[in-house]
Amino acid sequence: MTTSTSATSSSSNLLDVQSLVSQLMAVERQPIDKLNAKITTDQTQISSWGTISGLVSTFQTAIQSINSGVQGFSAASSNTSAFSATAASNAVPGTYSVSVSQLAQSQNLVATGQASDTAAIGNGTATTVTFDFGTISGGTLSSGTYSGAAFTSNGSGTKSITIDSTNNTLQGIRDAINAANMGVTATIVNDGSGTPYRLSLTSSSTGASNSLKITTSGGDGTINSLLGYDPAGTQNLNQTAAAQNANLTVNGIAITSSSNSVTNAVQGVTLALSNVTSTPSTLTIAHDTSTITSAVSSFVDAYNALYGQLKSRSSYGSATTSAGALAGDGTVHTMQDQLRNIFNTPASGGTMTYLTQIGVSFQTDGTLKLDSTQLNSAMTSNFSDVANLLSSSTGFATRLDTWATSALQSGDGLIASATSSLNTAITGYNNNINSLEARMTILQAQYTTQYSNLNMLLISMNSTSSYLTAQLA
Repeated sequence: MTTSTSATSSSSNLLDVQSLVSQLMAVERQPIDKLNAKITTDQTQISSWGTISGLVSTFQTAIQSINSGVQGFSAASSNTSAFSATAASNAVPGTYSVSVSQLAQSQNLVATGQASDTAAIGNGTATTVTFDFGTISGGTLSSGTYSGAAFTSNGSGTKSITIDSTNNTLQGIRDAINAANMGVTATIVNDGSGTPYRLSLTSSSTGASNSLKITTSGGDGTINSLLGYDPAGTQNLNQTAAAQNANLTVNGIAITSSSNSVTNAVQGVTLALSNVTSTPSTLTIAHDTSTITSAVSSFVDAYNALYGQLKSRSSYGSATTSAGALAGDGTVHTMQDQLRNIFNTPASGGTMTYLTQIGVSFQTDGTLKLDSTQLNSAMTSNFSDVANLLSSSTGFATRLDTWATSALQSGDGLIASATSSLNTAITGYNNNINSLEARMTILQAQYTTQYSNLNMLLISMNSTSSYLTAQLA
């Protein structure tokens, strides 16, 4: 047997067992090295599929923005200091005259002033304070007090708190009301007088039907003197703001709302009132073309990013470029073919059948380009056909959205299937590596024992040779 110089001891002609075994094991481990190389390749491919999955997801988001944009409307107010507006998908394009004569507001009541906000009020006997909500009608209002008025509960139910020796201060009453979360907000105002601390109560909801009636029951009349309030009777609090509805007209039709957020006075439109108007203002509802243009632009960008990655990662390379991680991958080619078929299949149901008619066209390198001027012109002249081209059952956005959903589907989707196959292969490779590693451990021990024994034999032979030489001499 011939051994390399590195595997032989120059001083004693013994074998360098460690070096020799290492060289032999390097040869034996070549199948493992090949399997690890395959794992690295498959992991790179999995990473590529992760990138493509993210790009398909971004592409789908852009597609869905087109669909929502086509269904959306813009709402513009000519007097934004008086009102703003938002339009839902069921709005109707048109121009409307809006006048606001009164804003909705909450009732506000103020108690008589106290010298301290922390001193006890009354004797601390438990007293129940009950709040009811309803409508004040009839009578007259003078200096914050009603005469001859009636109160009708709105039927939402009464709410109560208890005031006793633990909370019978102005601060305690305030905190008890706020903690009850019953639709009334309490604050303490300092008016700078000799008895400056005044409890202020505000209904949490606007509208005439949310006025307050406050009654007390229990042994402490001082609490009643502070908080009792019946618009049809004794009023121990002073009204500084009356509960009222918003009043407006739309195209001359009178509308009343308990809130300054007025829904469906115009179909599919929510008005946010903020001020009264001196002259009629204009509300314009129109198709949201600017949002659609932005969505189509994002769609073009997202497609180009996806197309570029599919192309580069599946390329075979050249003398100057490296092959892509997914070169020759059948799934990539399937995705490319599916996209090509969608773009080459016309939409039906309208005068427009291809994306080129709205300014979206393919360039020589396979990417898309948007002509925004042509798109806006098409939407201005024939919005319904543009909407059909994009978002009908045969529209491009609809079909591309379906394709993206299929490609991204977990389990048997194109990307999931490709990734699953690679993961299965990696699992198999790792299982084979584990088996081979076990064999390597045994084989290395065998080699080490074998060549160590051979060294022992060489030592014995050297000893015998030395003895014979000595004897012959």
